[in-house]
Amino acid sequence: MLPTEEGTVLVPTCPLGDPAAQTPQDGFDAYCRDLFAQLPRADQRMWGGVYLRGLVYGRGRRTPAAITEQVIGRRAVQSIQQFVNQSSWSSTPVRRHLAERAGRARAPQGWIFTEVPFPKDGRYSAGVGRQFVGSAGRTVHCQLGLAASLAYGEDVLPVNWRLMLPRHWDDDAGLRGQAHVPDQERSRPRWCHVLETLDEMLDWAVPRAPVWADFRHERVLDPLLLGLTGRRLPYLVRVGPTTRLQLMAPPGEQPRCRTLPMAEIARTVLRQASFEAVLRNAPTDGSGRTAHVAVAPIAVGPYTAPQYLVLERPDHPSRPRSLSVTSLTPDRLGEALALGDLGQRSADRYRAMREAYGLGHHEGRSFRGWHHHVTLVSGAAGFHVLRGLEAVGQPEPVGMAVGS
Repeated sequence: MLPTEEGTVLVPTCPLGDPAAQTPQDGFDAYCRDLFAQLPRADQRMWGGVYLRGLVYGRGRRTPAAITEQVIGRRAVQSIQQFVNQSSWSSTPVRRHLAERAGRARAPQGWIFTEVPFPKDGRYSAGVGRQFVGSAGRTVHCQLGLAASLAYGEDVLPVNWRLMLPRHWDDDAGLRGQAHVPDQERSRPRWCHVLETLDEMLDWAVPRAPVWADFRHERVLDPLLLGLTGRRLPYLVRVGPTTRLQLMAPPGEQPRCRTLPMAEIARTVLRQASFEAVLRNAPTDGSGRTAHVAVAPIAVGPYTAPQYLVLERPDHPSRPRSLSVTSLTPDRLGEALALGDLGQRSADRYRAMREAYGLGHHEGRSFRGWHHHVTLVSGAAGFHVLRGLEAVGQPEPVGMAVGS
């Protein structure tokens, strides 16, 4: 029985959505029990199951009213909003459990960092503002999230999140108070969010994998590379022409280090390099797709590990050239190209999650509520991805069996 503002109702024994998916054997109830065992109170575990069922099997916009109407048969808006937006449960244990369960099922091919915009009206939702969104190539009035995912072939499983605050949120006590933004949360560079997220995940029992991040629209790169090198994590970071990197000058030249934009570095370093056909490690189907790539070593100070500049020539004139910095050695170039493919596809996966699991449907304004919602969306995606990982076959693509 579920308590609501209006009494008690029975939880449906079958999930909503596609009738073919409405069997007790789909494992959804067991999955919820396992995932929400991390929550301290019985009422939190109960409402977690209701919300997750609505995200996975619901239709249309996943609002509190729609979720409770579809799952328990009547509106229980106050209770579900309290669970998502005000309840004190921590997102971290749920995220950690999801990541560790996936890691036990199969080692990921990469740890992928993806920018995820949440377009919003108004100005009071936590972190909202006019911000440049690299994936859209323009300024958008939105919240801007950074998702850390485990990559498995054609799919990604989001396991950690950061909400990147615009600078004007740092000193506006009124905005911060209304959105309940914690005192320690401030506007920070993207590289800082990446390294903080990695430090949290490195304490989890998840197999390490190369890191991919898109820094095409960031000017500062050195702190990220220094942090990844210090953590002994291999990486492939996509960069743009204005991204700046500190290079060691050849012996005898002054100054010893020079900070240059990637456009100039690419012209200089790759002038003598030649393109060659490389078989990229196909993520899922074993197909022998090739890429035409030029690779050149670069002396990036103050790092001792080898670094390489990778320029991939497009297979179509209208596509931009892909420029990346990597610690993966040339003998692992196929792996590096496959990692880049996984990273670039991740944005499409998150766009699919908006409708498949209601990623963009959260209506609350609080900082805690945003983190709760994206964590529950991770759990919804995890239901399908883990079902594939823990079976013999490949994980199901995002959006399968969600009753769309």
